[in-house]
Amino acid sequence: MSAAAQTPIAISVVGLRAPSSEQPMRRKAPQRTDEELVEAVARADEDALGELYDRFGRVAYGLAYKILQDAALAEDAVQEAFLQFWRGAGSYRPERAKASTWLLTFVHRRAVDLVRREQRRRAVQLDALPEPSGSGADEEVVARSRREIVQDALRRLPSEQREAIELAYYGGLTQSELAARLDQPLGTIKSRMFTGLQRLRILLVESGYESA
Repeated sequence: MSAAAQTPIAISVVGLRAPSSEQPMRRKAPQRTDEELVEAVARADEDALGELYDRFGRVAYGLAYKILQDAALAEDAVQEAFLQFWRGAGSYRPERAKASTWLLTFVHRRAVDLVRREQRRRAVQLDALPEPSGSGADEEVVARSRREIVQDALRRLPSEQREAIELAYYGGLTQSELAARLDQPLGTIKSRMFTGLQRLRILLVESGYESA
């Protein structure tokens, strides 16, 4: 295209450019510290949550697995711990502990809670009496009611969060597989899972899931 054919806007932009030797070097934005990321999470910054997961997710899983000795339970512990962290980030005080230490405390506590829960569950199973006849039908009614409540709550989530949760829990995909399937950064997928599960739990409580 000739210079005469260029629009006035294009010409003005070209005219404002400095010669290449005089153009300032673009500096990469400095990486935020762990403490700054926690403060951002307290302001509901999902990207900050995903970045913290990228930094400490592997360490968190290792800690949970060491306590639980079960891969699935360890993943649950990490997931639930980060949800608790998301809700409680505003209470962080940097003068009391490093951000990483404070974050991993959530993981440790949740893993210990799961150990106790599993111990109670196994004790109940050992002590359980035979179910009276006809209980199977009642259990099926309760199970069907719970499924309907969960499905309704899922439909009320934003589509991106619902898609990630359904693919993870019904499709059996890991978060890395989700990132590849949906062509999204891993941190974005993790943030969608965290916020989606948090909202899902609120919806389930509001819908009477616990009493169903």
